[in-house]
Amino acid sequence: MTTAAAPPQLAARARAVRTSPVREILALTARPEVISFAGGLPAPELIDADGIRRAYDQVLTDEPRRVLQYSTTEGDPDLRAAVAARLARRGLPTEPDHLLVTTGSQQALTLLAAALLEPGDAVVVEDPTYLAVLQCFGFAGARVFAAPTDDQGIIPDRLADLVARERPRLLYVVPTFQNPTGRTMAADRRRAVAEVAARQGLWIVEDDPYGELRYEGTAQPWIASYPAAADRTVLLGSFSKTMAPGMRLGWLRAPAALRRACVIAKQAADLHTSTVDQAAAARYLAEADLDAHLARMCAVYRERRDAMLDGLVGALPPGSSWNRPEGGMFVWARLPAGYDATALLPAVVAHDVAYVPGAPFFAGAPDPAALRLSFTTHAPARIAEGMARLARALGGQSATG
Repeated sequence: MTTAAAPPQLAARARAVRTSPVREILALTARPEVISFAGGLPAPELIDADGIRRAYDQVLTDEPRRVLQYSTTEGDPDLRAAVAARLARRGLPTEPDHLLVTTGSQQALTLLAAALLEPGDAVVVEDPTYLAVLQCFGFAGARVFAAPTDDQGIIPDRLADLVARERPRLLYVVPTFQNPTGRTMAADRRRAVAEVAARQGLWIVEDDPYGELRYEGTAQPWIASYPAAADRTVLLGSFSKTMAPGMRLGWLRAPAALRRACVIAKQAADLHTSTVDQAAAARYLAEADLDAHLARMCAVYRERRDAMLDGLVGALPPGSSWNRPEGGMFVWARLPAGYDATALLPAVVAHDVAYVPGAPFFAGAPDPAALRLSFTTHAPARIAEGMARLARALGGQSATG
């Protein structure tokens, strides 16, 4: 009998890139009795299910042969026109042909990594940063460097030093209501980041999934709007937070040559994003009042943010700190020195409440005392109960966990 040889190992990148702690925590906290502040999930009751259903019904009734067929890689022309019009109204002149529709903005990151990065290339991210981008760049074989930040985001002078030293290909930022911290980068820093990119030769990937979820304060200009960075900034957007995450619809706005490279990468990945989902989204944007819907969402989310901020006073140990985001979905908190949010999580989940430890979001040295809490999913009374459970869970815990 011939002895079968073992199959080849997985690729090194597949062996090296870790799974998402957020997805693991979501699985751990799937029990209905758990009040989870872990996932960045839109409130399900605020999704306009009736309006979205009507949009699907209309396109399936009016154009079944088109919307159930293959379509172009670039995306539904009506959807791209609607996105371009919304961007223009918000201060960024955009034509439909400037856009590529993607299967969620997460796919846009994958396409950009395929188009821009060779194994071993350097990239820069905020520290901390969106967890999935670390996975994405890890799969691309990139070397990830953490740009120093403070409560206003990236520190431009420190960024300039890092870029000069490591010569990265791109910088990834979430300037508005950042994930995980909820902070917003001021206009002067955005301009400075654009100038660093222009001066030192750098692509900027500007991710904006939360920008329309503003509860107070003044909107800041996109980095893509500054002339210094207009030829080197890719703006990413998504309907996951404003329409429905299950539709998996995002888009990227990029200079022509890079956009064309992303189109080719997308052809290799999935040919095109779902035709019927794009058509339904375009019809929804034409028939419904998304701005009015967003105003209702923001009014509800503002109350929930305030309920969480009020509850944290008694929920976290004395000496803890947290921020007050002007929008988005997240509060970033820090326990007193000596506490470890990861080590404490099992005891917290045992009290049927959950958060996400902050450590996995860091590309540099992690802060073990940090944690992220999402306030959008639950009503204020449920948030208050969750804060009470968190207080009980942490009340008997020492600094060593």
